[in-house]
Amino acid sequence: MTPAQPILASRLKADEAIVTAWSTLAVPILAELFGRAGYAAVTLDMQHGLHDLASVREGVASIALGGAHRIVRIPVGETATASRLLDMGAEAVIAPMINSAADARAFAEAMKYPPLGARSWGPQRGAQLAGLSVPDYLVRANDETLALAMIETPAAIAALDEILAVPGIDGVFVGPSDLSLTLSGGAKLDPGGEKTLAAAAEIATRARAAGKIAGIFCLEPETVGKAKAMGYRLMAYGGDMSLFLGAAQQAVKAAG
Repeated sequence: MTPAQPILASRLKADEAIVTAWSTLAVPILAELFGRAGYAAVTLDMQHGLHDLASVREGVASIALGGAHRIVRIPVGETATASRLLDMGAEAVIAPMINSAADARAFAEAMKYPPLGARSWGPQRGAQLAGLSVPDYLVRANDETLALAMIETPAAIAALDEILAVPGIDGVFVGPSDLSLTLSGGAKLDPGGEKTLAAAAEIATRARAAGKIAGIFCLEPETVGKAKAMGYRLMAYGGDMSLFLGAAQQAVKAAG
């Protein structure tokens, strides 16, 4: 058994700020390199990225090898997938478009063992990557795996207190692009707009008042600090595709 690893849930619940890289390319070694570059966490994106179950299986192990925390975002409506990702070794799962307490309950059911949920037993790989014995994993899993519900619509904001009150929901995660799209009725993408930022600030305040974790996707480096000031503690910034493309363009330019 490998030594026990640092726990993402403990760090976030202790009010530590964590920046996660965003992995959309199904190339496990790139996810590993984020950790080696200094990122505290890496999120594998199955919703809009190219990741599938096979690449996540390899990706979470690669992230662990790089020394970072392991987060996965699932596709819309695929909450049942969450338990498989935890079995593979994910520490946190982000579920998009959680718009009601019923959505949140379905997500929590897949994420937590009884009595909080109905997660089925079979976490051998997850226990290995956490550096825990299988019996210890059972004792600690409900507290040390994170169910993060994405708040991206007016309906979700209206139901936010009910979502936060669902047993097994550890926090929320804001997608500013979809939030701006839904707040405008589909008229525009305005993730940095006044209306979007006001909604994001309200979400963070209400999450923290409920004793829950607040996370958000940041599109610009300066928004990381602004998000932290709002009360967010898990900030996503830096995607593999954009970082690689930007570095490649700079290299081509430098080479003349």
